Amino acid sequence: MKAALGQEAQALLRAARQTLAEWVEEGVEGEISPYSACPPRPTFTERPSLEAVRTELGECTRCELCQGRRQIVFGDGNPDADLMFIGEGPGEQEDRTGLPFVGRAGELLTAMIERGMEIPRSDVYICNIVKCRPPGNRNPRPKEVQACRPFLDGQIDALRPRVIVTLGKPASSLLLGRDIAITRVRGTWHTYRGIPVMPTFHPAFVLRQYTQENRRLVWQDLKAARQRAGI
Repeated sequence: MKAALGQEAQALLRAARQTLAEWVEEGVEGEISPYSACPPRPTFTERPSLEAVRTELGECTRCELCQGRRQIVFGDGNPDADLMFIGEGPGEQEDRTGLPFVGRAGELLTAMIERGMEIPRSDVYICNIVKCRPPGNRNPRPKEVQACRPFLDGQIDALRPRVIVTLGKPASSLLLGRDIAITRVRGTWHTYRGIPVMPTFHPAFVLRQYTQENRRLVWQDLKAARQRAGI
């Protein structure tokens, strides 16, 4: 009897340690993840146009990111796209041009789409969870993400794509509703607002860790997304 109780206690201890390790990897520090909070309700109609969402956004000053930006980077691509890519935030080149994913990471994303998936970049839609460049290209902060979230939801509602591909941890965390470890969730299907979501690595990560394995994994994810979208 005592031996059985001892084994059960050890099993519970191992499970607790495993849970703690997962929390540490996913960045949980004793607080409820901001990604699980209810977002502000959009002020749009059930299916707004992208133009209506951009007009409502205006020259936004809803968070501190407005103080350092050159311009808002709203989104780019086909307003009737079946495939939507969502990253975390604009970088320096995006802030200069007003277009998402035009720097080195953007060049890689374009190559993934056009050479890998054999789809013109103009046939998909690309945007970020925040529309202004975070200082030093840091990750967007929770308040910044929440300030922009109604407009991201507005873009999703306007497009109603068949598939969303989230690029990296911040975008994937937001749409999955929890602070995730991208290495654990990439390549697995989820849903957001009834739309299939495929998380994968951000092109900037692939550039930093430019290994054959990482390129293969991203290609698998994009191939699955294309097949699910039926394009």
